[in-house]
Amino acid sequence: MRTVAATLLTMACAAALLMSTPGAAQAGANLIVNPGFESVQPDGMPTCWEKSGWGDNDFTIGVTGTAHSGSKAMSVTLTRRVDGDRKALMLEDTSCAPDAAPGHQYDLSLWYTSTTPDTSVTVFRHDVQAGWQYWTDLMALPVGTSYQQATVRTPVVPAGTDQITWGVSVYGRGTLVTDDYAMEDATQPATGTACTAGAACTEGRWEVMPFTNPVRSMHAVVLHNGKVLLVAGSGNNPAMFAAGTFTSAVYDPKTGSFKTIPTPADMFCAGHVQLYDGRVLIMSGNKAYPAADGSHGYEGFKDSYIFDPDTETYTRTNDMNDGHWYPSATVLGNGDVISFGGLREDSSGSVTAEKFSASQAKWLPLNQVNQTWSFWGLYPSMVLMQDGRLFYTGSHVFGNGTPGTGASIYDYDANTITDVPGLQSKDERDQSMSVLLPPAQDQRVLTMGGGNVGTNPDANRYTDIIDLKQASPQYTHGPLLAQGTVDKGAGPVAETGAQGKMYVSAVLLPDGKVLETGGGLHDRADPVYEASIFNPQTNTFTTGVAADPIPRTYHSSAFLLPDGRVMAIGDNPGNGTFDNHVSIYTPPYLFKGARPQITFQANTQWTYGSSQQITVDRPIVKAELIRPAAVTHSSDPNQRFVDLPMSVNGNTIDLNVTSNPNLAPPGWYMLFATDANGVPSVARWVHLGSATAAATNSSQPSAMVQDFANGTDGMDGMDMNPKPSLSKRTSQKVSVQIAGCDRHYAAVNVCVPTVFPKTVAHTTAARCTYLKQHDFKLPLKVNGRVDPLKLDPNNNGKSCDTSDRRVR
Repeated sequence: MRTVAATLLTMACAAALLMSTPGAAQAGANLIVNPGFESVQPDGMPTCWEKSGWGDNDFTIGVTGTAHSGSKAMSVTLTRRVDGDRKALMLEDTSCAPDAAPGHQYDLSLWYTSTTPDTSVTVFRHDVQAGWQYWTDLMALPVGTSYQQATVRTPVVPAGTDQITWGVSVYGRGTLVTDDYAMEDATQPATGTACTAGAACTEGRWEVMPFTNPVRSMHAVVLHNGKVLLVAGSGNNPAMFAAGTFTSAVYDPKTGSFKTIPTPADMFCAGHVQLYDGRVLIMSGNKAYPAADGSHGYEGFKDSYIFDPDTETYTRTNDMNDGHWYPSATVLGNGDVISFGGLREDSSGSVTAEKFSASQAKWLPLNQVNQTWSFWGLYPSMVLMQDGRLFYTGSHVFGNGTPGTGASIYDYDANTITDVPGLQSKDERDQSMSVLLPPAQDQRVLTMGGGNVGTNPDANRYTDIIDLKQASPQYTHGPLLAQGTVDKGAGPVAETGAQGKMYVSAVLLPDGKVLETGGGLHDRADPVYEASIFNPQTNTFTTGVAADPIPRTYHSSAFLLPDGRVMAIGDNPGNGTFDNHVSIYTPPYLFKGARPQITFQANTQWTYGSSQQITVDRPIVKAELIRPAAVTHSSDPNQRFVDLPMSVNGNTIDLNVTSNPNLAPPGWYMLFATDANGVPSVARWVHLGSATAAATNSSQPSAMVQDFANGTDGMDGMDMNPKPSLSKRTSQKVSVQIAGCDRHYAAVNVCVPTVFPKTVAHTTAARCTYLKQHDFKLPLKVNGRVDPLKLDPNNNGKSCDTSDRRVR
């Protein structure tokens, strides 16, 4: 990019582009990484800076000791020039380039000396679709032999821009020395605070991308190369299912590009998890949509596939023992994967537990997997505990909670299930979301929101927190979710009373907090616009966080990107449409100054119980591993934030890696370093352990794990008794209307609710008005002769037919 000529301005043109002199410098956050060049790389160039330019000229670029402050400055010298220029610019790199907001302006400043008038301040911008490109030259720097400061304000940042880089160009013989760069957001008035980005300083900022997702993706997996696998299968589109057209795409956040991937089966509503080697295991999917006559509901097949990020291809594994539409997927401390629940090939509920052996790369036969013959529901959230047991949080999709308290602990080795009390409204936690709070060592789980597609009440505001280290762990009430606005079909209005949300997304952030976003008030309807950030240290929510402007209800997901931002996709309301807009959230911490840099990493292959060394460019207070997302339907039970205790010697940091693979199952992780302002580095990727190493560690437990086995930490000494074991059986009977849709009406992908919200009167007119307000294309075909919702009073086979006065 920067070796291609950009038309350089003459002095007159440069003067014409010089913006009006900005006001006095504000006490804002400097967004420049390494502004004084004090951190230098082994090649001699300062951290986050590079040489560039073009043309026929002789030059030298490097660090000099003639500094304005500190001990280093940057010198650019041209000794011969026929054409072209030479530049010292910030790296076009996610971790180095300052973030920029469309519509904002920024004050750029630097200190310099110059023996040539042929200079300019040059700016490049990153377009989320087109990548890095030349933007503009802003000003020339007058000749001066002693240090002076130059300050200029950028034009308004164009739409679609998320970062800029800038520096100096020299296109005439002479020497330009620069030091002490600064960049501040100039759009907001001065506040005297450390952030001048206005509301974004506390709320963050959402941007809707100028492109759309090419597939109706229900599943998102962040890959260890930084790209994102988006899986649609048939995308809840029966026409695509009938045609055998199944889709996936790989999204590259660095370029804004999508690559569609040949997809061998209908992975719509499958399960997925990342294996220890970074490949993605995808289990089951959609064998059939429900029958119009009600003879069967959704059906799950036994197929299983592995997606390889290196080749971007799927390969088939051996089959599972049963069908599992909407299964759980939890990676264990030895790298194996365990799966429960979902619907079988005959639409009944699967009571078969499945185990994928990481070392053998296959699903184990039924006789090698412990069975409780329990039906755990659909997408049951099963979190791995640090002693190897599984905590079923009570979060699920469709139907009521499991019998009993709605939450439980499953001990695979003992093959016992023990109920856990305290979960509020256990039968209204459909598409709530549960997360293992940061850090994973604390063993605390937060469950948020939820509803019930079968009874369709207003979704709730409940949050519940449990400390799994306790002798008899039980949920306690957490703070209520914040309320936002809800659109019931007539525009957003403020939520009232106990109204909360289901279809909750929750994302672990590298500053140790949790973003909750998206949601809806009712079954596939009434989007809620609200977001907040939960602080595990205080058990409180920061409210008033910016809300995604795109509705995010059924089939939506949000997940952390390696650059510390959050991506949100999907919305599939009851009328069968799908919103393919992509939103990106920039959290408040990215407006508080330049990012810390991990300038050196000893290795990327980490072992359990080891000490790993990194070098940073300035002080940090925290380092952690975050497991990349594999999320669908408000469910990602493998999401975890693992603290790395630090030993600090200046800018050299020794990180102490847990010896317990149950805390951090083997695989690829994002390594973040965070400063005292909560500003994180861009993640570096590290690979922790292997299936073999994890199995070895599991067979020779650490002192901490041994304490659990001995009951000294209380976990095995719970004061509760396990449930009686169930007898061997084949399946659990499940209603064909478990998805909350009455299949007597419309096409299969259209969801007329089995039960309407309580605010809708039990009349044909009221129900049809509700459907019209929610963009259902009326009239709807009646499938057969049964009309349980009384939507076709004149029996003409068309529901909500406005020619009938009883409908109007």
